[in-house]
Amino acid sequence: MAKGITVTEHILAMQKEKPEATGAFTALLAELTVAAKIIAQKVDKANLTEDLGFVGTDSANQEHFQRLLEFANATIINRVSHIGHLYCMASKKETDVIPIPPKYSKGEYILVFDALGGLTNIDVHITVGTIFSILKRQSVGEMGLMTDVLQPGHQQVAAGYFMYGSSTMMIYTTGSGVHGFTLEPRIGEFLLSHEDIQIPEKGRTYSINEGNYYFWDENVQNLVEYFKTPDIKTDRPCALRYTGSFVADFHRNLLKGGIHMYPADSKEPTKPHGKLMLMCEVNPLAFVVEQAGGAASTGHERILDVEPKHLHQRIPVFIGGAADVRLAEEFVQGKR
Repeated sequence: MAKGITVTEHILAMQKEKPEATGAFTALLAELTVAAKIIAQKVDKANLTEDLGFVGTDSANQEHFQRLLEFANATIINRVSHIGHLYCMASKKETDVIPIPPKYSKGEYILVFDALGGLTNIDVHITVGTIFSILKRQSVGEMGLMTDVLQPGHQQVAAGYFMYGSSTMMIYTTGSGVHGFTLEPRIGEFLLSHEDIQIPEKGRTYSINEGNYYFWDENVQNLVEYFKTPDIKTDRPCALRYTGSFVADFHRNLLKGGIHMYPADSKEPTKPHGKLMLMCEVNPLAFVVEQAGGAASTGHERILDVEPKHLHQRIPVFIGGAADVRLAEEFVQGKR
């Protein structure tokens, strides 16, 4: 397809290739793009209070950014609730299923999302993003159930993310490749800028919070030491690139190659399996990276095969180029 076409035109063209398509994706993704435009405008002013005074103290920052998260969360819910194609929703911010209001008709799909990931970095202008996943309902009841939401990642029918940074971008897949769109603010449209994205099998960067080094097990420490050790034959050392924003680090690796790692650690007893959430953060990006030729693993298991136990379940993550992820698995499993 020609670069510069709108995301709506792209979705409609993809829909024509699938005779069984009903237009549900078109309507749902179109409303998500509208929500992203609204959120992007708010993020642009994230370091200003509502009265356009600069945010100052830590308490003011925390309160202001909490309001921003609530705004993003509510914007997505309000934009997609009325379209008639959703059975229910689930959000990283909410503890239970988000029902579709009774005044709206329901459909066959479930939206799971993280409204504004990386928010703690927004005051230093690091890219943040919205991550989304679309599943098909499993039950036959009238109300959305958590069992409908808790499906393994390989059952996703679409996934992607929006990034708010130097430009606003949308990356999405419906299981037929990965495509990127950049928001052209002068016309208010997402235009195709990255068609059929393929992640390099092996990269030269790794993303990990090395501040947690002494809280990892020995196998993970050995993996990081491998990436850092000079060796001409294997084109090492690799460069460390870590921002603390999952979307930002993932996106750079998707385009340029590399691996993002957030392993299990002993730092926080309440988070023994790492920081990142399976349903709202990891599964959508695992679906994207596999469609781009990459891989995503817990170190022991393909992430898209993990059976979720609850909405906010956290898991270890090794995600990126296929060769880099295979290497990580060998180290984590003690084979190297």
